[in-house]
Parts: sequence; structure tokens; C-alpha cells
Amino acid sequence: MIPAIPRLDEYGISPQHGFLPTELPLQVLPDPYYNPWEAIVANLQALLLSKRLEGVVHQLPVLSTSRLQQPAEWRRAYVLLSFITHAHIWGGDKPEERVPPSLSIPFLKICDKLELPPVATYSAVCLWNFKPIFHDEPIDSLDNLSTLATYTGSLDESWFYLVSVAIEARGGPIIPLMLNAIAAARINDSRSVTQSLQIFAERLDELGALLQKMYENCDPHVFYHRIRPFLAGGKNMADAGLPNGVLFDDGTGQQPFRQLGGGSNAQSSLIQFFDIALGIEHRPTGEKPRYPGSSSESDVEGQAPPSRHNFIHEMRSYMPGPHRRFLEHVSSVANIREYVESHRSDRGLSIAFDACLAMLRSLRDKHIQLVSRYIIVKSRESRSTSRSLSPRSAPQPVRHNIASAASSSPGTKPGSKRLRGTGGTALIPFLKQARDETGEPAIDAWARRILSNGPAGEEGQGFAALGKMGEHKDGAVEIVGLAGTWAMDDSEGGICHW
Repeated sequence: MIPAIPRLDEYGISPQHGFLPTELPLQVLPDPYYNPWEAIVANLQALLLSKRLEGVVHQLPVLSTSRLQQPAEWRRAYVLLSFITHAHIWGGDKPEERVPPSLSIPFLKICDKLELPPVATYSAVCLWNFKPIFHDEPIDSLDNLSTLATYTGSLDESWFYLVSVAIEARGGPIIPLMLNAIAAARINDSRSVTQSLQIFAERLDELGALLQKMYENCDPHVFYHRIRPFLAGGKNMADAGLPNGVLFDDGTGQQPFRQLGGGSNAQSSLIQFFDIALGIEHRPTGEKPRYPGSSSESDVEGQAPPSRHNFIHEMRSYMPGPHRRFLEHVSSVANIREYVESHRSDRGLSIAFDACLAMLRSLRDKHIQLVSRYIIVKSRESRSTSRSLSPRSAPQPVRHNIASAASSSPGTKPGSKRLRGTGGTALIPFLKQARDETGEPAIDAWARRILSNGPAGEEGQGFAALGKMGEHKDGAVEIVGLAGTWAMDDSEGGICHW
């Protein structure tokens, strides 16, 4: 029996705003019982500046979650405790690996209710952390959005979250659009599928324009040194001061250390929906596509390749339970790629499908450029500055967090570092591979050549590959600039050239 097309209301998804809540996030919990949590978040910047946060957290009573009634209240409580917990962990001169019972006990219960991990996820800082400036105006415009909570109180931090909120709102209508396209493909309505794909491609172009607005009000220096440290989880953070992860002390003495990734855009259900709808498959990071006649790693070395994890699939465990189940349901009914492949003679259909792939690949390219400017370049500047300072002129003390340490990876050269995102993954290899995989389902031969990755002439790749300037087969990138020629390795950047 063919599975039914998912109904959005069964998963709490809005046909207008997608994975944003169907009702606006609460600006404050209605029960005064929870005022201690609200007061801390309302004064978070002052508490961090005065270094009083730790004392206030330890004096907090253990509040019961029994007074949380409506779903919006549970979501608000999750946002509050996510911000307080991360401020507690990362707000001092060195990270705190233990979260006290006053936070741990209610936080773990709230997380169980919402089917989320006890960490500041994308849901906490973006999906459930906004309000419209004017309620009678749309929320898919950055001109009408404001944040509810921030760590720094800066415009830069608010803007960083709100760009994602606007993208979620603008991309929301794509969800029912593509579900209708799946239904149309079932009855061989090629015209409807083509029209849906054309609208999808146009909307993806709009999302790319929204993403590029990040540069308008979020300064890379402020993001890297002031905002990003608070967003990190406890996974792969040994160099940042959390070798074991984080312990949520619930008073039982039986809680283990948890190594959880922090907030990441890979936790956006919307972007994963795009991939599923278009039939884009993501392999574990580092795994190459198989081309006809090519040899696998195991063929060459005579042994099975090391198992790698698929970061994108892992990120679904950081999504609210209903959203995660919705994606699983869509995966069971997605048929657009197969439908287009079986109707190759329909030029309009093939071009519309390939246009979606091109626009989504372009969106991922813009994201890589943004990561390069906000993280890769700033990391290199920080290391260059630290090497240039003499021991006497170096500032003391140095805060120990994700902005002051990159993570070493097994097999890397001594002294080399692999930059990691707040989600805990190696940044550039993951982002580049996700971008490159986006073009692989292209139908038209010309589109496959244009969207293929890597240097021209590589086996299985097209002559018109859109590789980056000076990008070699081994992933190294050579840049010619005012200071001469220099190289960036695959783990740390070299993605964007301007």
C-alpha cells in the first residue's frame, strides 16, 4: 500500500510559515512561579558582565515543570533554560562542565517532553526565539522581526538569529507546494509538478538573497569572539576546555557526561526537507561518490574503509520530535527525482528540476562563503595575532572557549587544527561535500556537467565543473593575492575568493 501524503497539522507545521510555531512564541511565561527563570534571561548580559551569573544560578530553587500547560509554554521554558545553561557553561573564564540541579532537573524534564537534547539547539535560538515588531505585518521580512533572548544584547547576535527566522518563514510555503507536487507525480500530472518546481527554484533564489543579508548587521569579529562561544555544545570540545562533555547533575549521582553538539543550521528541518523533496542523498563526510568503473577505498587498500558518521542525519535528533517524524514520513513518499528521471523527454520538467538543484547548490555556496568570512578568516586572524604577541604583551587572562581553540582530528599533522562548527563537526569538509552532493541528481547532461564538483577533467566529472579558483584534486586551494601565493588546506577554508 502506498503511504499517505503527510498532513501538516498532524506534525504542528504551518502551511504559511513551515517549521516556525503555528502560534507566535511566548514573550514571557504567564505563571509568575517561573519569574526566576525569566528574570535571569532578562538580565543575562548584566549578570555575565558582573560575573554574578554563577552565584545566581546556584541560588535558584528547583522549579517544577508541572505548571507548564500549553505547548507554547514548554517551548518558552526550553528557550529560557537553554540560554541560562549555555551562559552558565561558557560565560566564565573557563567552561563549567557541571550544570547544577536547579537547571538540570527541570531542563531534562522539558527536553523529554519536547523530544530534544539538553542543549541550545536551532529551535531554542531561532525557531522559538522571535517576535514580530508589528503583528499585522508578515514575519518573512527582516524589517519586522526581533529576538526574545540573546547572550550579548548586541544587534549582531539578534541579526544572526533573525536571518534564519526570515529564511524559515519565507521558505515555509515550499512545504505544502512540494507535498502537492508529490501527489501530482502519483497521478502523472507533469504540468503541476513542473509548475511546483519552477516556484520552488524561484523561492530558493529568494532564500539565498536573505542569507546574504547577514553581512549587513552581523560583524564577523563580534560573531566569532562574542557570540559563537555561547552556541557551542560539549562535543569535540576538549581543546576548548570540556574534555568529557557536560554533566547534568540531577542529584541522583547517576547522570553520565553528555557530549552533545551545539546549535547548527544543519538542525533546520526546512533545509533537510528540500533535500528529501529533491531526492538529494548525503553520504558520511569524506565518503566519495561511486562512478562507473571507479575503485572504492576498500578496493584500493584491500580493507574496509573506516566507518564515518553522517552528520546531517545525526542532526535530526536535535530537531523537535514532530519535525523529525515529518521528515521521516516525507522520505517514505518522496518521488520527484524518480518521476523526473522517468520523464527525461519532458524538457520543461527536467529543466525545472535541475533549476531547483542549481538554486539549492547556490544557497549552499553562499553559506560556505559566509562560514569562510565569519569563522575561517577570523580563526586565522586570531592565530596570527596570538603568534605576533610577545609573552609580556599578551592579554591575561585568556578566556578558554571555542573561539580560542580549534579541535585536533585523528590523523592530522602535529600542530595542525581542524576547525569545528558549534555542532561539533569539521566545518569545511562537511559543508563542501553537502554542496557538491546537491548537484548529483541533475537530469540533463549539460546540467550534470555544470553542477558537478571538482577540477575539470576528473574522472566522473564534467568539463564545465564549477570548482573554486585554484582548487586541486586533493582538495587544496591555492590563492593568488596581494601578498603573493598561499594555500589553505581542505579542513580549514579556502572556499571563498573575493
